Amino acid sequence: MTENVYEQPILVLGGTGKTGRRVVNRLTALGRSVRVGSRSGEPRFDWTDQSTWAGVLEGVGSVYLVYYPDLAAPDAPATIRAFVEQAVAGGVERIILLSGRGEEAAQLCEQVVQRSGAEWTILRASWFSQNFSEDFLVDSVRGDEIVLPAGDVGEPFVDADDIAEIAVAALTEAGHVGQLYELTGPRLLTFAEATAEIAKAVGRPITYQSVSPQEYAEVMARYQVPAELVAVLTDLFGKVLDGRNAHLTDGVRRALGRRPRDFADYARDAVATDVWATGQPDRG
Repeated sequence: MTENVYEQPILVLGGTGKTGRRVVNRLTALGRSVRVGSRSGEPRFDWTDQSTWAGVLEGVGSVYLVYYPDLAAPDAPATIRAFVEQAVAGGVERIILLSGRGEEAAQLCEQVVQRSGAEWTILRASWFSQNFSEDFLVDSVRGDEIVLPAGDVGEPFVDADDIAEIAVAALTEAGHVGQLYELTGPRLLTFAEATAEIAKAVGRPITYQSVSPQEYAEVMARYQVPAELVAVLTDLFGKVLDGRNAHLTDGVRRALGRRPRDFADYARDAVATDVWATGQPDRG
């Protein structure tokens, strides 16, 4: 990797999302030049509009690659391949890919990045803790009932702050090149147990109900979640919440040299933001 790449802008795709905005904030605090890739950004970036890619890639040396809606989407591997080829041809030398744990389709995208010719790091993450406070489950928590097709399977929820810290290290340091970090939290929790942790932190009863994928899709539609995302999520739930991910890994410790952040700490900090306060408006 050339030395001047550390002086070139870093492109953060999904730069307004759960991990992306945390990566942007950390890089900015380090004094690094950051370009935010999003449909509301300038220049604009849209995965579905290839004409927007060149503008965000111009002059960039490294990319934090987050794909929307998910790497498990049917068109993801082909789209990732086209983007990565354009990025590398344009001079990008390092790519950090946010991937999904237990997702066979996501692994196809990982292979695209690994074979791209760029320096790479793969962050293969389990369920984000922040899905309860910064994504499609926040309204469910506010309504005191979490409904998911997850049964009683254990999930090692990982904190988005841990993911972002690792991404920044991989973007700005040499020691993470060629590493695949499988990222989990420090303990397994069923979704009922995670709900209980949130209820304890917020100080009111919150119930968890396990439903079928079809029933779940109907619930999501009532919360006005986009149909495309509903389809991806219900497909994912049927695959990754079958017990295949019900074990812990040492990815966070290998990358950062410390224990991953616990779900109870996440819940306590989320409560302090009032995100789960009753009477909050729906995100709509």
